[in-house]
This record gives sequence, structure tokens and C-alpha cells, in this order.
Amino acid sequence: MNKDRCLKILLLMLTAVLIIADQLTKSYIVRNYELYTGISLINGFLSFFHVRNTGSAFSFLADKSWGIYVLTAFSTILAVIVLFYFIKALKIGEYLPAAALCLLFSGAVGNLIDRFRLHYVVDFIRFDFGEYTFPIFNIADICAVLGTIMLIAVMLFLPKRAEKLW
Repeated sequence: MNKDRCLKILLLMLTAVLIIADQLTKSYIVRNYELYTGISLINGFLSFFHVRNTGSAFSFLADKSWGIYVLTAFSTILAVIVLFYFIKALKIGEYLPAAALCLLFSGAVGNLIDRFRLHYVVDFIRFDFGEYTFPIFNIADICAVLGTIMLIAVMLFLPKRAEKLW
């Protein structure tokens, strides 16, 4: 098997693994911790804490009854666009942008599954910095943020590679 084929398979497998990992961790939290409860992993700093987010990042639109539907529609459209460019990046052999799009797509799909299935997203990773609690998040959020950072870095520092996608 040649190198290109191996990289394509690896990125497709990584996409599936990240989505599955996101869903399994959320399922574990829901099965083992009541809503608004959790466990401290590093006292006063890191914990698993079960919450539901009906909004998007930082609970944007969470207070609107229609917000989940707007976010689901927007996320679905975004996921389809990202998937299109992910497949295109794989086809033309641009594996760095493809890796970024793999992460971004995995994050979008992980949270979309929750939105379609539950009408909210399960969040559970909590960081506390003294009196400040960082917004609680999940594996899909990590993937989406890392994928976005990677994609921006590719566009800024390797613009010729990014331009091949557009």
C-alpha cells in the first residue's frame, strides 16, 4: 500500500475514532453522573462535571427556545461544507489541511449527534482557576477548536497549500 493511500485511510479512521471517543465519553458521563454533579480529577483545577448545553460555544443562544434548531441547521450546513473540503484535501493529497478538516469535522459531527438525538450537547470537562470556571466543554469541542487553529495556521503560514482547496 502506498503512502498516500495509508494517510487517507489514517485520517478517515481518525475521524471515526474521534467521533466515537466523543460519544463514548459523553455516554459515560450521562450514565455515571447525575446532571450538575461530577468528580474532581485534580482538586480545585480539573473535574468532570455533567452539564447540558442547549446553545453553542459559551452557551450562545442557550436561553432561546428556538436556538437549538438554528444551531443544528447551521452546524449541519457547516459540517457538510467541511466534509466537502476534507474529501477534496484527501483527493489532492494535501494532508495537513486534511488533518485540520478531519478535526473540525469530527467536532462538528460529535456535537451534531447530540443536538439531533438529545436537543442539547453533553459537556463535562471543567477547569477552575480560583473563582473563575472556564466554560465546560467536551471532546468534540476540543477537536473543533484544534481543527480551527490548525486550519488558520495553514492559511497563514502555508497559504499555497490552503489555496489548493479553494
